[in-house]
Amino acid sequence: MTRKTPLALAFAALLIGCAGLSEDVSSPDPVELQQPEMATGLQEREGWVHENYAVAAANPLAAEAGKQILEQGGSAVDAAIAVQLVLGLVEPQSSGIGGGGFLLSWDGEHLIAWDGRETAPAGATPDLFLDAEGRPMNFMEAVASGGAVGVPGLLAMLEAAHKEQGELPWEQLFEPAIQLAEEGFPVSSRLHQMLAADPLLHSNPAARGFYFTQEGEALPEGHLLTNPALAAIYRQLAQEGSEAFYTGALAENLLENITRTEHLPSSMTLEDLAGYQPIAREALCASWLEQLVCGFPPPSSGQLAVMQILGILEVLNKPETANQENFYSPEGLHLYIEASRLAFADRAKYLADPDFVEAPGGDWSSLLQPDYLKSRAREIAPVARDEVRAGFPGNLISNLAPQPEQPEYGTSHISIIDSQGRGLAMTTSVEQAFGSRILVDGGTGLAGGYLLNNQLTDFSFRPEDDAGRPIANRVEPGKRPRSSMSPTLVFNPHSEELVASLGSPGGAAIIHYTAKTLLGMLQWQLSPQDAIQLPNIAAFDSRTLLEKGRFDDYLLVSLEARGQKVEERELTSGIQGLLVTPQGILGGADPRREGWVAGD
Repeated sequence: MTRKTPLALAFAALLIGCAGLSEDVSSPDPVELQQPEMATGLQEREGWVHENYAVAAANPLAAEAGKQILEQGGSAVDAAIAVQLVLGLVEPQSSGIGGGGFLLSWDGEHLIAWDGRETAPAGATPDLFLDAEGRPMNFMEAVASGGAVGVPGLLAMLEAAHKEQGELPWEQLFEPAIQLAEEGFPVSSRLHQMLAADPLLHSNPAARGFYFTQEGEALPEGHLLTNPALAAIYRQLAQEGSEAFYTGALAENLLENITRTEHLPSSMTLEDLAGYQPIAREALCASWLEQLVCGFPPPSSGQLAVMQILGILEVLNKPETANQENFYSPEGLHLYIEASRLAFADRAKYLADPDFVEAPGGDWSSLLQPDYLKSRAREIAPVARDEVRAGFPGNLISNLAPQPEQPEYGTSHISIIDSQGRGLAMTTSVEQAFGSRILVDGGTGLAGGYLLNNQLTDFSFRPEDDAGRPIANRVEPGKRPRSSMSPTLVFNPHSEELVASLGSPGGAAIIHYTAKTLLGMLQWQLSPQDAIQLPNIAAFDSRTLLEKGRFDDYLLVSLEARGQKVEERELTSGIQGLLVTPQGILGGADPRREGWVAGD
């Protein structure tokens, strides 16, 4: 059943309740791997202003495809489908039909959280990623395998959303991507650099023959790349719907590619594919700065962690976070880091697929209740503690063990607001850059195709701790792995009008990129572009990463004096953001990638 959330009810409930692969492949650093894709240089962006509608996406060709659909009278959901199909072609390292995603969609009356997250096959077991001695296997070893592939959910989710909130015919939404796949598109600088840097993609014969020259070099920037296999697959899906992906020849070809891998073959079956179902969940909304901030419930940890961080800072009500200048000071960043460590401790212990793990106190909003946030805020001291533990939301006594830190990657983000004030935020992923590195042609026999995800590596490799306590996000049959994807919509709770749409790729750092952009746009009154371009921070339990070249030595030394473990890293976010103002829809796209905002 579709679960729609009227905004008035969501806000009333709140009132009642007070809501790049440059690593060492042989031994990756867990915190290093929690960053997004590698840095490939900056693309200067000045921001955009559009009067009627706007489409923000990770590639200009994809953004223009969404604009084209809106011009033809399509809904925001229609436009998002066209955008995503193009992204799977021009930005294959980040998302595509071989992966999954989360779509938060507002149709002017109701808010729907469409869950297209991948699922573990029925044959998956908790020891999936343990070696013969019962130890967690090397992360990169697990990635490049058939066993890492979850049942893809993207197409089924998009089709379900289209049936509910689409306006143009399904097949019409495929036309921009099919045209580009057949006529070709120029390989971008980012795609070229990521192909050149990836140490694993060569191992797949189909990918090696498609993305590299005969000499084994990455296709050069500007190379006109056609993808006849994907064009043929898209034509079939346009005519027959998503069922053609989950049954028949396409499904059989997918299984053939993942059940016969030399290392860790998949247990996935035709029944797993045919049985996949997207879920229309109830959005999770929280009040912040007199706005209603809505995002995804579990299996995403994004909305809960973002709103815990912002909620704790709001409870503290310190001048250190009141404006941009104060925030980027030793005192301001210390408070943010400590609030983040508290949120990530809760995330590590409690958050997983809600069909497998009960919410603390029976309600995920228990993690956002004012009294609970006040109790967590009281734990922040002038000097960082060595260890931060999960709290007890809803007075819960739990036997769950916290999940150890392990790598997370991924993704691409789309934000759209149409001329009627309807909009969406959608984050999609194949997890690691180029996913499992398995390129499949759908049995067409043509060059190209689509890449399969490695989303099952988002599960905890360890099913339990040394004391035998289970980890919430362990592998289980039919389960959806925990995610950090944070598609976010912001509303004026009084008028029920959409105010903003935003999100980002970046693995676990998505939480921080989203929180930073919300602070910039809504608390510090910056334009989306200026908020997106603020220096990035990624604070996890063990260490804090600061964007390389954006912080002076004094700040690093001052944070270390407060007990923080800080390091400088490239933090390649890919934030897209739209903000509705009296001047029009302001758009921003991350200069760290190739994002673009198209509109009218």
